[in-house]
Amino acid sequence: MNGTTPVQTGLKTSGVAIVINIVLAVGKITTGIVGNSYALIADGTESAADTISSMIVWAGLRISARPPDHTHPYGHDKAESIGAVAVSFAVLGAAALIAFQSIRAIVSTQTGPPAPYTLIVLLVVIVVKELMYRRIHSIGKRIHSSSLKSDAWHHRADAITSLAAFTGISIALIGGEGFESADDWAALAVCAIIAFTGGRLLLTSLNEVMDAAAPEETQVAVRRIAGETEGVVDIEKCRIRKSGLGILMDIHVVVDGGLQVRQGHHIGHQVQQRLHEAMPEIRDVVVHIEPDDQ
Repeated sequence: MNGTTPVQTGLKTSGVAIVINIVLAVGKITTGIVGNSYALIADGTESAADTISSMIVWAGLRISARPPDHTHPYGHDKAESIGAVAVSFAVLGAAALIAFQSIRAIVSTQTGPPAPYTLIVLLVVIVVKELMYRRIHSIGKRIHSSSLKSDAWHHRADAITSLAAFTGISIALIGGEGFESADDWAALAVCAIIAFTGGRLLLTSLNEVMDAAAPEETQVAVRRIAGETEGVVDIEKCRIRKSGLGILMDIHVVVDGGLQVRQGHHIGHQVQQRLHEAMPEIRDVVVHIEPDDQ
């Protein structure tokens, strides 16, 4: 990561996203008003929500970077997961807002079809938002940030909304009289997709806040690495949970019951060292030494 920490990478990514979202929101809303496209105005509103969600991600990452203190001895990593929950609600809220605005536009009197140049703006938005999704989601996976991955899906939802608006405006322009509200119907149709995405992100984020177990592949890897440590007879228990950008775990390793306390302690340190070297995202490992029954 070129000498930067995961938190620094996340903060930089969120900062860039905030700036881009502000530019896109202003551009879409302005073009929508001038070009008579309510779908584009609604799309710009969704971009404004993206700006807020990116700010939440940025704030969550800033707080999670604080070191442990006497009131938070395990650190502030949960702030990142809480930020992911907030962003998930923002995605759901954006879906509800777009649905409301679209329905209101459909039942109101249309003043005429959207201007053709609104399609150019939407094309630019679709490309930019899809690139933002891919970049931010990739970084989120690399640094294990749920809030960044949630924010990335918010950008993809915006790209999908823009694509729906593009399709609707195209139908309105090609169809002519009687098809003026096609862009509003298109924006309404995509709300279900955005809501589904928001619900999925919310479930994942809540699981992290509630200390759900780490994925099966992570547990298998931890057991394998610990079990290959010299002196380890077996792995009795292994509890792993995600905390912010890292993971915390406690593991019970079985050793020869005839070993001295100092020897068992040394094996425990070896397990810790091997796990930290193999999986840099591990923040803390508590190793319990258990004697075998023989």
